[in-house]
Amino acid sequence: MNKKMSKSGLGIVLSKLKKFENPEVRAEQYPMDSEIGAEVLWNAFLMGDIKGKVIVDLGCGTGILGIGALFLGAKRVFLVDNDENALKIAKNNLFLAKSESSFRKKGVFLEKDVKEFREKCDVVLQNPPFGVKSKGADKAFLEAAFRITKVVYSFHKLNTQEFIENFAESEGFNVTHLWRFDFPIKSSMFFHKKRIYRFKVGCWRFVKGD
Repeated sequence: MNKKMSKSGLGIVLSKLKKFENPEVRAEQYPMDSEIGAEVLWNAFLMGDIKGKVIVDLGCGTGILGIGALFLGAKRVFLVDNDENALKIAKNNLFLAKSESSFRKKGVFLEKDVKEFREKCDVVLQNPPFGVKSKGADKAFLEAAFRITKVVYSFHKLNTQEFIENFAESEGFNVTHLWRFDFPIKSSMFFHKKRIYRFKVGCWRFVKGD
């Protein structure tokens, strides 16, 4: 990690990354807010879940969470998405963020469905579809995450809290933290009428029980 990196500095780095060019409605491709992403990543870093760890960013989109983890000292980050165009943007974002080859080699890009990713890791970071347009997508991402690691950071709508926590418990995972946000989504779809929409969203930290 850059010794001068701070939470605000990380937010600035993430804010410069490119967003989706043609977001897919069914995939709910809404960009991660840079300040929210930086806050969650910073909290994960302070808890020892980033530096020196093997991280997986499931459904990485344009790579904000995964690239942020690299800036905070992750040993390796797998950026997994089934959208070829999103991965192209993510790869370009990593290059623009830091061009040194030694840094970029720590990012591994994989074009595949999250259900197909099987490699074990230390931590999963994910901002999955909320399951509004693609019903059950949020559960599918949690299933994939719980299968490959013991520590998961996952974003979901707060009104699904009971379902999310009950499912995690059934899979043997405990909730250690829940951060709440007014998640801003800028107008990017043809049906959007407002310039910015805000949703009550939480980021859960799940840990596998003993």
